[in-house]
Amino acid sequence: MNRRIGRWHSPAVDKALSVVRWGWWGRPVIFFPTGGGDALDCERFGMVQALAPLITSGRIKLYAVDSISKQSWIDPATASVDKVRHQARYDSWLTEELVPWIRADCEGDDQPMVVTGASIGAFLAWSAATRHPELFSLMIGMSGTYQMDRRMNGHWDQAWYFHDPCQFVPNLPEGGQLAQLRESLFVFGLGRQWENPTYTRNAAAALSARRIPHHVEVWGGDSGHDWPTWRTMLPAALQKLA
Repeated sequence: MNRRIGRWHSPAVDKALSVVRWGWWGRPVIFFPTGGGDALDCERFGMVQALAPLITSGRIKLYAVDSISKQSWIDPATASVDKVRHQARYDSWLTEELVPWIRADCEGDDQPMVVTGASIGAFLAWSAATRHPELFSLMIGMSGTYQMDRRMNGHWDQAWYFHDPCQFVPNLPEGGQLAQLRESLFVFGLGRQWENPTYTRNAAAALSARRIPHHVEVWGGDSGHDWPTWRTMLPAALQKLA
């Protein structure tokens, strides 16, 4: 498959981040890594191969990205207020640097993108899609950690409110952002083992409160919070929706 690596020093996060792209054409799909992962996890854990039929047929172009979760969300030494600050900076990298890079890679095509990820990567997709529905019209979250309360240690401020969809989405006023979100679709997938379904239920409830389209898929059998489930889940969802 046609593979390209981009890497640059980001002014937003003040460090170098990478994006790895597979494919020639198709709808852009941004894949956020799990908490300790990076842009190459898609390749290491077989997701690229699982998505190969969609990539080689031109249905999607896959863009796997780095995150800064290791330095923020999963680092117990990082203060809660700094976790929010890091999330805000990552959001700026996403919208001000990554999206233009992808647009250029797609020769100016401005079609809405897909965001997806698993575990904390699903939180990053959830945050991106709710905050920026003008850019991302489909979110596919897998085994998602959609609430970060236990990582915030009781801290709350207005900045965190606007980066936590479970807080701000139910209070969105009519028009504007809410109208765009009602043109989007949110898909939540989770397995039967090693999951916390409360996260998914609460995220779905936030969308239900404002009549935003979504659905939850609970996979049966021995499915769980791990790559074998996600390698089956994501291609199945994209085959139907992308």
